[in-house]
Amino acid sequence: MCSLEQFKIDLKGLAEGETTLEWNLDDRYFQTLEDAQVQGGALHVSVSIRKATGFYELLFHTVGTVTIPCDRCLDDMQQPIVADLRLVATLGREETPDEDDVIVVDEHEGVLDTAWPLYESIALAVPIQHVHQPGDCNDAMMRKLKELSAARSSDADAQATDPRWDALLKLKETDNKK
Repeated sequence: MCSLEQFKIDLKGLAEGETTLEWNLDDRYFQTLEDAQVQGGALHVSVSIRKATGFYELLFHTVGTVTIPCDRCLDDMQQPIVADLRLVATLGREETPDEDDVIVVDEHEGVLDTAWPLYESIALAVPIQHVHQPGDCNDAMMRKLKELSAARSSDADAQATDPRWDALLKLKETDNKK
């Protein structure tokens, strides 16, 4: 299992100006996260942290591939990912409600855990539809899908249409002739 401790950033310990961090994510990172839908990948993350008066700006840039199931054949496939994430954090009291785009970190602790926001940016970069390139899908699954879709279409052709629809079509045709 991967330790998520490396994704905890000690904001109070950062020097004034800009700090850069880099991480390589692999399958262990995704397996360590609870409730993660993406279960594998190989990604490189670079983080630029700018410490300013009263706030911290974190810019994440993630590039690599994730392993996800193909929507068509259900075999695993490699999906290229490029994701950018911007976080703004401030130090404050824990009871302070989070604003829409600002994360409030407890001023006594001063540590920001970026493991889950990083995962969310990766998951959101996965396209809605993900399928293999033509010809790369599992051949056995594709034959079965073709067989089942042919059976379904022949069943639909065999069913008689409702006579009420036929009567409506005749009315429509008569109306178009006028």
